[in-house]
Amino acid sequence: MGIDYGKVRIGVSLSDPTGTVAQPLVVLANRPGVIERIKELAALHQVGRIVVGLPLNMDGSIGDMANIVMDFVATLHRETGIPVDTIDERLSSWEAHGIMKEAGLSRKKRSKGVDKLAAVLILQRYLDRKAGECC
Repeated sequence: MGIDYGKVRIGVSLSDPTGTVAQPLVVLANRPGVIERIKELAALHQVGRIVVGLPLNMDGSIGDMANIVMDFVATLHRETGIPVDTIDERLSSWEAHGIMKEAGLSRKKRSKGVDKLAAVLILQRYLDRKAGECC
């Protein structure tokens, strides 16, 4: 499961059973109970690992938002019992906007889908990195 954490919305993606391709799942409102909802989705889809995008500063340092995400990661792991990894997600939302713009989607449609697509990009990077470590 891939997660693009935002203060307002959280994009969620899943990989296929082989762990090769990431697919969009849902966008959740970031409000009380969201961890429980993620826990339910993880159980429903038999998730064995969660990957959360870590929004590092452009120089690679950890800023305020990355600290918020690290707190979220710790809570997510504690509440779900599922291993949680982070991956550098600098510019993933910007990249998602660009992909959607190139696809000809309106600004309104882009704003609705960017969180899901960013979650896909985060998970796909993780899957590609793991595939490269194999053998």
